[in-house]
Amino acid sequence: MKKLFSTRLSVIWLCVIGFGLLTTSCEDDPIPLRDPNGTVGPEFKYTWAQTADSLQLSTYNNYLGSNGTFVQNNTGNSTFHYWPNAHVLDVLVDGYLRTGDENYKTKMKALVQGIKVKNGNTYNNVFNDDMLWLANSCLRAYAATDDQEYKEVADFLWERLKLSWSDVFGGGITWKQDTPKQKNAVSNGPAVILAMRLYEIDNDADDLEWAKKIYAWQKNNLVDPVSGLVWDNISEVNGEIVTNKDWVFTYNMGTWIGAGLRLYKATNEQTYLDDAVKSGRSVLTSPKLVSEGLLRDEGQGDGGLFKGILVRYFTELTEHPTINSTDTEKFAAFMKFNAQSFYKKGILRPSMLSGNNWKVAPSAGGNVDLTTQLSGVMLIEAAAKLDKDGFFD
Repeated sequence: MKKLFSTRLSVIWLCVIGFGLLTTSCEDDPIPLRDPNGTVGPEFKYTWAQTADSLQLSTYNNYLGSNGTFVQNNTGNSTFHYWPNAHVLDVLVDGYLRTGDENYKTKMKALVQGIKVKNGNTYNNVFNDDMLWLANSCLRAYAATDDQEYKEVADFLWERLKLSWSDVFGGGITWKQDTPKQKNAVSNGPAVILAMRLYEIDNDADDLEWAKKIYAWQKNNLVDPVSGLVWDNISEVNGEIVTNKDWVFTYNMGTWIGAGLRLYKATNEQTYLDDAVKSGRSVLTSPKLVSEGLLRDEGQGDGGLFKGILVRYFTELTEHPTINSTDTEKFAAFMKFNAQSFYKKGILRPSMLSGNNWKVAPSAGGNVDLTTQLSGVMLIEAAAKLDKDGFFD
């Protein structure tokens, strides 16, 4: 993905925050699913669907730019970035699936065509993860609308992405087209999901084999075998192969979970589901990912979108019909606590803008990046689905 705001410095800052979180003891209450201030009570009525509508409208009104695409922030930076716009498409699909409102389809179509225009009249991008986000959201749009244009975009991107697989480090897809010696979780987990979505549509055995191959490589190289935590990347630094185990981000956990769930569905091999559940349990307890029961603040810029991506796939895990009831209850309680806290504390009203810390609303007139706003929309859309499906009862 294109780094938005001096990301190297931002990541260093995140790592410092992460180190501080590691010093927090979780022995007494490893999954504190109660608001420490006691402000989330059973008497309060949460209007998830209506709030999702309001957040969707705010996003459209505050961030819409040219050619149906969306700008960097709400305070005047009109820069176009490919990967957040790919996730806007995902969010519009969420709204359409929830409401059936045809206006979402119009916005989706304008956006996917506008991304090509704003990207130099091509969908190709040097960042493989950016193309993966768009390909995956296009397949969701295709499944929702049966519009062949979305499938054609995804097919084009998939063929381009497969060219970035190599035998360096034993396999894997490179982070960027021009980084042959760096391979990231973000360019592999979403690739498994994409291959499996294509397999479900086309029933092409080659897509299933690609998914298995990519998954096996990531599991062997970028996943902690004990905890299921996903490490960010493997690269060659000064001639030495280095696995960056200190960088553990929410979005990589989400796509790894989503990859396992899809392979389990296609193969019925228990190990894939076990992997997803193991990682899901670590989401609830790892201080690298949570603080006081909330998904941790990963800042704005790129990091603003990370939690929302996890939420998308963690919701799938929560609703999976074959995991045991204890895990289902814990996962649902975790999602409910995050959603309730954000609902009451993390949204600036009446402008309906999202805070990057889900228990702190942004200040009036302050900057909220599109990435940060999207995570909030994703969380409330997920809450609306979980509530409708009976997981918040």
